[in-house]
Amino acid sequence: MERVAISDRETVEAVDAVHLTQLATGERTSIQSFDIEPGATVPEHSHPHEQTGFVYEGELTFIVDGEEITVGAGESFTIPGEEPHAAENRGDVAVRGVDIFAPPRPDPDWAE
Repeated sequence: MERVAISDRETVEAVDAVHLTQLATGERTSIQSFDIEPGATVPEHSHPHEQTGFVYEGELTFIVDGEEITVGAGESFTIPGEEPHAAENRGDVAVRGVDIFAPPRPDPDWAE
């Protein structure tokens, strides 16, 4: 078993006001935390990994295939692999949550 504390990992500002921390990585999944400041935008992107997430604070609006889907505190989401998506924090508080990727995403582009 591996235990990873968020304090043991480096938090990276992947894009302006979007902070990501790569956490535990297993053979089939990996997990990261996210902290997205008010007004911040995650530009449209895609990756081969299925992305499942949980928002525990704030509200995040995803833009997927021209449709806006808002996920709030206490809600989860799934984005299929290769599906282009963007996200915006349109609220007044930071959005905080976790993402799980399958297969694992041990070396995401934003970590460089």
